[in-house]
Amino acid sequence: MSDSGARTVAYGVVPTDTTEDVRTRVADVSAQVAVLPVGSFEQHGPCLPLATDTLIACAVAREIAAAYPVHLLPPVTVSCSHEHAAWPGTVSISAVTLHAVVRDIAASLRRSGVEALVVVNGHGGNYVLGNVVQEASARGERMALFPAAEDWEEARERAGVVTSLLTDMHAGEIETSILLHAHPEFIRPGHESTDFTADDRRHLLTVGMSAYTESGVIGRPSLGSAEKGKELLASLAESFAPYFASVTSSDGR
Repeated sequence: MSDSGARTVAYGVVPTDTTEDVRTRVADVSAQVAVLPVGSFEQHGPCLPLATDTLIACAVAREIAAAYPVHLLPPVTVSCSHEHAAWPGTVSISAVTLHAVVRDIAASLRRSGVEALVVVNGHGGNYVLGNVVQEASARGERMALFPAAEDWEEARERAGVVTSLLTDMHAGEIETSILLHAHPEFIRPGHESTDFTADDRRHLLTVGMSAYTESGVIGRPSLGSAEKGKELLASLAESFAPYFASVTSSDGR
């Protein structure tokens, strides 16, 4: 990890930088990198907020911005949550719209001298983000998608998360742990008694989440803890190192 340009103060969900803060941070870097959290606004059962994925994406992005000289962007807060449409409060945009938003942000950054963009995805249903990065890379642009499933698996093992990534699908141990650490004030009482598992979800894209869970939870939130949340975020920050190297290297690899 690099200490150059690292932040020394805590930030909320929305960055509070001034333009001079940005100018100072990038004064001595060879390549400017922006980090864009992408979350969602969708049901997360009776105890976690609709903004859970956005809060988690922002928490990961803040850890990155504390350790690397990056330009932290405000989050994209509504994305592709169509599988959760059966629950009140869920809001979605089309994959085409999300694709266009991220591509437009990347283009705007390049016009201001920021050549690299890392998208921090907090919602598994944002499949189109993989296509955005693939297409950008094919055009010779510097873009990466973080974290990968392997990064989450490493974080899960380091933090002592009991539930597998398959079982811990939604509003479970990982998400509850990160919020208990980063935003405990947003968790409603009762997560200790909302466990529900449904490992066979092969028809999810066709029938949606409501075919597999009544509460909206698929996972074991009762196992969540603030300590696990802290370790999950620390592991992800360490896993970011090769991504940062990739988008800042001279050959783009």
